[in-house]
Amino acid sequence: MARASTADGPTFRTVLPRQRRRRSAAQRWYRRNERLVLSLLGIVAFFAVWQLGADAGIVDRFFFSSPSEVAIAGWAELQRARFWEDVRVSSVELAVGSALAVIVSVPLGLVIGWYRRLSYAFDPWLNFLNALPRVALIPLVVLWVGLGVEMKMLIVFLGAVFTIMVATVEGVRTVERQLLDVARSFRASEARIFTSLVIPGTLPFIISGLRIAVGRVLAGVIIAEFYAQTQGVGVMIAKAAATLQSDRMMFGVVLVTLLGIILYEAVGYAERWFQRWRPSLDLEETT
Repeated sequence: MARASTADGPTFRTVLPRQRRRRSAAQRWYRRNERLVLSLLGIVAFFAVWQLGADAGIVDRFFFSSPSEVAIAGWAELQRARFWEDVRVSSVELAVGSALAVIVSVPLGLVIGWYRRLSYAFDPWLNFLNALPRVALIPLVVLWVGLGVEMKMLIVFLGAVFTIMVATVEGVRTVERQLLDVARSFRASEARIFTSLVIPGTLPFIISGLRIAVGRVLAGVIIAEFYAQTQGVGVMIAKAAATLQSDRMMFGVVLVTLLGIILYEAVGYAERWFQRWRPSLDLEETT
């Protein structure tokens, strides 16, 4: 209720509460799926500009082709058994190398980050190996294991293992010291502290390391296939570029890019799933 002064004295008027306008079903659906809708619109806009630029001669078709030509070349590739074999080989190399990197890097990162003296000893080597260009190791890896699938798996492994390990070590170091002191004051075991505080607190850093590693493992498998020239999507891209088939080459590039987006979103989904398991450290008031 609001009061206003006049010559005859104060008068009162009733202020009604603001009525929220009820959204339509379409508006409610858009609000729930706004991120997806805007992402798809951005992708459609990019390909539309690319096509218009190619039609207008702004984009050189010889080097970049056009979305319509890439789609036609992609459809032709899908009809070939060799293409699916390349996809299978690249997928196996990527999956095995990445899985081994996670299996090795996360436990080692937890241990190195937890024990201070061990961390001091490993820090210089972790920083050195994480900064080392993995591509420069390809000739050495070829001498070790040859040009087979093992070489490409090892390059993928090296592309991810140190990135995830460094992120995991940093995550362990950021666990609140006060929480650890409280847990120890209640005589919690080391295993209990690890499972209830350290691992949940480190989880966002592990996920960040995985997201950074997605781009590195994709680059690793493609470059390794460029070098080996045996099988894989990278070989298809290299051969298409060598024969000046820009539409076929761009189809391979778009395919790898889409795979990277899928992997990135899969890591985000895994993060949301694990967040349900991660205990909340916020204190809730009870009545």
